[in-house]
Amino acid sequence: MERSVGFQLLLLLAVEWGVLLTAAHPFPHREISALVALKRAAFEDPFSVLSDWNSLDASPCNWTGVICSANQDCVVSLNLSGSSLKGFLAPELRYLGCLQELYLNNNLLLGTIPMEIGMLKNLTVLDLSVNRLTGPMPPKLGDLTSIMKLYLHSNGLTGDIPPELGKLENLVELRLDRNRLEGQIPGSTNSNFSATLHGMYTSDKRRTGLCQSTKLRIGDFSFNFLVGQIPSCLKYLPRSSFQGNCFGDKYSVLQRSPQLCGSDKYQGLAKETDKQSTDGQKHQGPQQPEWLLILEVTTGVIVVVCIITGIATAVRSCKLKSFVRIPWKKTRNWNDETPILIDGELLKNVPGFSREELEIACEDFSNIIGSSPDSIVYKGTMKDGTEVAVISLCILEDQWTSCLEFSFHNKVADLARLNHENIAKLLGYCKESETFSRMLVLDYASNGTLYEHLHYGDGSQLSWLRRMKLILGVARGLRYLHTELQPPFVCCELSSNAVYLTEDFSPKLVDFESWKMIFSKSKKNDGYITDGLSLPGYIDSQEQQDMIIQENIFAFGVLLLEIISGRPPYCKERGCLVNWATEYLQHSEEIGKLVDPELKNVKSEDLGVICSVISLCIEPDPTKRPSMQIICAVLENGIDLSAAALLKESPLAWAELALSS
Repeated sequence: MERSVGFQLLLLLAVEWGVLLTAAHPFPHREISALVALKRAAFEDPFSVLSDWNSLDASPCNWTGVICSANQDCVVSLNLSGSSLKGFLAPELRYLGCLQELYLNNNLLLGTIPMEIGMLKNLTVLDLSVNRLTGPMPPKLGDLTSIMKLYLHSNGLTGDIPPELGKLENLVELRLDRNRLEGQIPGSTNSNFSATLHGMYTSDKRRTGLCQSTKLRIGDFSFNFLVGQIPSCLKYLPRSSFQGNCFGDKYSVLQRSPQLCGSDKYQGLAKETDKQSTDGQKHQGPQQPEWLLILEVTTGVIVVVCIITGIATAVRSCKLKSFVRIPWKKTRNWNDETPILIDGELLKNVPGFSREELEIACEDFSNIIGSSPDSIVYKGTMKDGTEVAVISLCILEDQWTSCLEFSFHNKVADLARLNHENIAKLLGYCKESETFSRMLVLDYASNGTLYEHLHYGDGSQLSWLRRMKLILGVARGLRYLHTELQPPFVCCELSSNAVYLTEDFSPKLVDFESWKMIFSKSKKNDGYITDGLSLPGYIDSQEQQDMIIQENIFAFGVLLLEIISGRPPYCKERGCLVNWATEYLQHSEEIGKLVDPELKNVKSEDLGVICSVISLCIEPDPTKRPSMQIICAVLENGIDLSAAALLKESPLAWAELALSS
């Protein structure tokens, strides 16, 4: 009897082990090797994102950024975006045969794109944007037959756009902007071919290049060095998708200057012109007598000279509408005038307000909400109910120099291009001479400044959760200004006084202090052009721009300290905030002493991330400070404001997020 029971137990164990062995799917070794090769190619991993990628593991399905199939037998998604990885793309990635999504954007990847990437036949999304990739785009990318989204923008790619991309029949989104691509956009058709609003075509005959990608809805080719004509099949895309290039057709707008494009930029146009000239010669009539030809040429020259003389006379006697001529002395001892031309078209798309409109809106300019030696800020309400902040420059007409007028125009145009949820939006400007006025009209943030809430208001209103949202908002705003705008925009003075809060405590960066730079330079130069042609309010060089960006990053570190500690950057009793905090930042076990003691529900994980960012921002050597792109990625990855995380931490915090969103 005992033998029978023992035999049955052994049989049962054998059956169970057999089921387990049958159900287990060994993970392909070459896929693990491919991931390990990618890890080896990343020679810098500052946030230890790949620390759990162990080559001895039987399966990589629990590794950071790796998602496997339902059967746990192959990798279907790899997401390492915003990890600050520095290294190269490993050709071994071709062995990830099941891979459908590859996100390696917002890193510091170098080198070229391996042609082996084109072997990933199941790939639907490839995002290699915002890296430092160089070299040409491999034509093998045209073999990604399943690809729907291809993002290669914000790199240093060179060469031509491969016509093989036209083979991507499923391609819906293509972003190649902000590279150094050259040549023409591949794409043409020989049929009566037209594009509809959504990229669907009326004919499918004889298409080449990207004209074959009939599902393409989003395409961006801006800020490269592309030349020639924009293919007619792509003209359903916004014109902004082609700006910042060297195109020569009428459809293109805001192209680069000839100096930046070089002498070869019109090669495509020259060929077309030569062709037209050749065709014209074929249809010429009998040759004219030589004396008649000379007479015609002489007459033509005389007519042209008369026309030019008439135009020159008219220009001298009339004021041009498009430009304002302003005399400007070159040196104190030189009496010759240098004409300064202000482009009258520069502000044509920026709304203008009359002084009377703003005077009514601001209650006879009595509603003052801020002031400085250079400007006064009023709150106003427009006729449509929109609340605005009006900045009026404090200067008399006889002190308003030509360089200040030039700088005012350019500053308004510079502010008008800003469009981000965490940047105060310029709504318009006022420029009048009768009652001398120079004003800016911006969005009004109704909750005052961050400085007021931190140091004068009710501190309980700024809970830990709200402070985390503020930090992320300011970081995203600075990332937009520094890295997403071309050319970058820098804040002249970044502080808690420059952060305005909306009703739901969302931050809005306002660059009120930019006028200080203009006025200070104007006083320094006394309205005269120096030998270096330095203009007030202008950044003189790339080095100066880089220096101000680094100052912004240092100021952001100080702002983080101010937000978590509730202390001002400097006070007589406690001295400099950075000096006080450095002692605690150097010892991780001491960072809790940096936090405002009145704050509740402080998350130690958030605090650790913020303190590491502060240490990077206030690094004494400016060259060692990371960019806002990296800083923002660290904060976004380290601070978890998801509903699940907040509910786990505190039901009250989750409710607060729901109310503020």
